[in-house]
Amino acid sequence: MNSGGVNGGGTSRERILGRVRRALADVPRDERPEDHPVTRDYLRVHGERTPAESLDLLAENLADYRAHVHRVDAPGLPALLARLLAERGARRVVVPAGLPRAWLQDAPVDMLSDIPALTPSELDRVDSVVTGCALAIAETGTLVLDAGPGQGRRALTLVPDHHLCVVRAADQVVDSVPQALERLAPAAARPLTWVSGPSATSDIELDRVEGVHGPRTLEVILVTGDPRSG
Repeated sequence: MNSGGVNGGGTSRERILGRVRRALADVPRDERPEDHPVTRDYLRVHGERTPAESLDLLAENLADYRAHVHRVDAPGLPALLARLLAERGARRVVVPAGLPRAWLQDAPVDMLSDIPALTPSELDRVDSVVTGCALAIAETGTLVLDAGPGQGRRALTLVPDHHLCVVRAADQVVDSVPQALERLAPAAARPLTWVSGPSATSDIELDRVEGVHGPRTLEVILVTGDPRSG
């Protein structure tokens, strides 16, 4: 078997990189992407919505992706988290830096900090992870995490089998992907994880399997009011 690629023309990686180099051969070395503005005359949002309608659309699309959606006001958040973790039978819960510990004050669980960084094997043995998010996109039912306070590194939301994600309805819900991108730091500055429902994949027979590339169960809590205060 020839590992050098089709007709001995090098590996696929070498061929693709070669095409990229040839395409960029006439580009000055000091040129930057921002030197050539891109026309963005596409629709930024599909229709007009009130904040309540955007929240309803987000909940609907999250549910379509088989996420479990809960709604609560800020004072009720600790009790809801305690109930959901108890229903799951969770005892060991990863809590990223910056997540208000008061959120789990009613939950009889062992809270594990990610300092020093837990190994993938250690993360695989925890019962749940509770995080916040950077934004939630109503039109696509997508959660965006950028490793900010209360979110942790990407592995925290990919390895544990159960992810509870808290979304502040007042200031973290946007209608569309373009609106989200305007509020997020460039991916080169912060790692972005885009989550649309629990992990799922299908084989050639279209048999759906969940939990292969991330959490098997995603629970999203939409909170009215500010859960960071008091």
